[in-house]
Amino acid sequence: MLDILNLDCLEALARERLEPTAYDYMAGGAADEWTLGENRAAFQRIQLLPRMLRGVADRSLATTVLGTPVSMPVLVPPMGFQGLCHGDAEVATARGTAAEDTIYCASTVSNRSLEQIAAASNAAKWFQLYVYRDREITRDLVARATAAGFRALCLTVDTPLAGHRERDRRNSYRMPAHLELGNFPHAHSTQHHEGAGRGSSLAQYINAQWDPGLTWADVEWLRSIARIPVIVKGVMAPADAVLAIEHGASAVIVSNHGGRQLDTVPAPITVLRDVVRAVGGRAEVLVDGGFRRGTDVLKALALGARAVLVGRPILWGLTLDGADGVRAVLRHLREELDLAMALAGCATVDAATPDLIYSMRGTD
Repeated sequence: MLDILNLDCLEALARERLEPTAYDYMAGGAADEWTLGENRAAFQRIQLLPRMLRGVADRSLATTVLGTPVSMPVLVPPMGFQGLCHGDAEVATARGTAAEDTIYCASTVSNRSLEQIAAASNAAKWFQLYVYRDREITRDLVARATAAGFRALCLTVDTPLAGHRERDRRNSYRMPAHLELGNFPHAHSTQHHEGAGRGSSLAQYINAQWDPGLTWADVEWLRSIARIPVIVKGVMAPADAVLAIEHGASAVIVSNHGGRQLDTVPAPITVLRDVVRAVGGRAEVLVDGGFRRGTDVLKALALGARAVLVGRPILWGLTLDGADGVRAVLRHLREELDLAMALAGCATVDAATPDLIYSMRGTD
């Protein structure tokens, strides 16, 4: 098991193992990367106000997400092309996540097929969905995910086109030839291997394949063909969270795609409270973006999130030690969250109430 002092330390270690272009693909953000940095910086402006003598000798981090019991309110989000990190790719991530008894969300653009990921463990999993211009591709993915036992569909809505990711453009980024898009035939993967001219082949693939014409009616369409709950990922505006619920979503994920889409948007943690208020308990609200500490998770819980999703540190753990590295990252966060809860006077995650937040300086 990795010996982790803090999650930021892992990135430098993983960078030494990765091809430079692969590292840039995973670590980079859009344009000036202001939002990428803001996702972390925003947590420093939120202060906690701990309570004393609350009887925290016996603590539990357990909760449920969409009715599924999890050992802690920390999930693993969809991230594609994990074969860049480790030979076992998403299968290793699924196994490491299952070992810590929480939920893994597999990406449409995984290097392993959704069936292989589903078979990696008996733990609960979600499947993340991009809607293709060819709707039959999307119908097929939904049917396969349902048949494979995934518990929910996570519809990503913040990618009508690829963000302006300068690192990838500078590198003319291409997926290595030995990696396939696991959910598609070989011919589909060649677009990632080859591209056209300079620039990122990923951006070219997104712009050619994914449907930029989606509307809220398409959430209803997806709900109509799915026999499992639909989660809408990529919501930032409170009004959009309300629309997601009105059109059939069971949950929303407050997210700016890890700072990889529209630059200069706020960090998800800064808009979380407003989204939670707008939703008003009609659906569960989750959040991702910049989580690195147990105190970060505690702040999100106090602001009303049901759970958080932690992305890049999982990739660094996967790079360094496969499934065990993923597990080590989750275990480290568990330990930090448990300590933060004890010091803040919270014996359970439900005890992380809004009065735990003393100040959100610069976020109002």
